[in-house]
Amino acid sequence: MRRLVLIGTGGLALAAAAALLLRPAGAEGVRLAPGDVAVVAQGAEVYAVECAACHGASLEGQPDWRSPGPDGLRPAPPHDASGHTWHHDDATLFALTKHGLAGLMEDAPPSGMPAYEGVLTDDEIVAVLSYIKSTWPDDVRARHDAINDRARP
Repeated sequence: MRRLVLIGTGGLALAAAAALLLRPAGAEGVRLAPGDVAVVAQGAEVYAVECAACHGASLEGQPDWRSPGPDGLRPAPPHDASGHTWHHDDATLFALTKHGLAGLMEDAPPSGMPAYEGVLTDDEIVAVLSYIKSTWPDDVRARHDAINDRARP
């Protein structure tokens, strides 16, 4: 069982690394605005409509999100501080939301995460991600800021 968890975790790490390398041009300039009250309010509204059904009304994700379900797909991860969302820089989060994992890499592992291109505007995607970041404790937000600092040229 432990071996399967390690293999699954390694697969997620590889997918995240590939997403970093393959993110589309234009995503690099994306900056979240967790301190902007209007952006965060818009993001909360969009999240409630587009994201909460899978990721939870309180950003808690689905149970056993690290293990594939019977359909072979991983359940939706939490977006609160207990999840891995904050481990990815702004541009990667934006690209994954807009294009989905399959839109970023060939032979992407199966994912239930849809691509939101054509569903949400770029501003709505930034708003949702800003809302999510606004809920993280200060120490997690600071760690996420440091990840962004390392990712930006």
